[in-house]
Amino acid sequence: MAASSTFPLRSSRAALQNPIFLHSRLNPTTPTPVLSFPLRLRHSKWSVKLPNASPRTFKIFSVRESKAPPVTTDSWEKSVINSETPVLVEFYASWCGPCRMVHRVIDEIAVEYAGKLKCFVLNADVDLQIAEDYDIKAVPVVLLFKNGKKCDTVVGTMPKDFYVAAIERVLKP
Repeated sequence: MAASSTFPLRSSRAALQNPIFLHSRLNPTTPTPVLSFPLRLRHSKWSVKLPNASPRTFKIFSVRESKAPPVTTDSWEKSVINSETPVLVEFYASWCGPCRMVHRVIDEIAVEYAGKLKCFVLNADVDLQIAEDYDIKAVPVVLLFKNGKKCDTVVGTMPKDFYVAAIERVLKP
């Protein structure tokens, strides 16, 4: 069954004289419009029904799957310290705008260096102890580890070339 929407069919000048716009609490005899979702403005005298109008739905497109999985206090030892391959960890905060830009770069790097480098993200607000252990004072910060030891650091939002140069230094034998 197709939903129908109704809209007033009047010029802008005539619309101001429409009883819908002139309704007030002082004049209870003036007809009151009915509003519902999806928005339908109904007034029997000045409306047109559109038979093909469909109800509107909201979709969230900003949520996307990250290529760099999260690491937590529980998985830190296994995923970062005991890793045989070099590891990149981005320290971020959910409220941090620049961190979102770095996420995109880290996702690209995770795909490009798959098999040569493991990429993770760590929420510094949630896992405070790890952030304190590595002296993280601000976010975003990217740390690179090799054989369980911190090798390089990139602080702040930088172009992708900065991260790639740091990775290449760590990947050198």
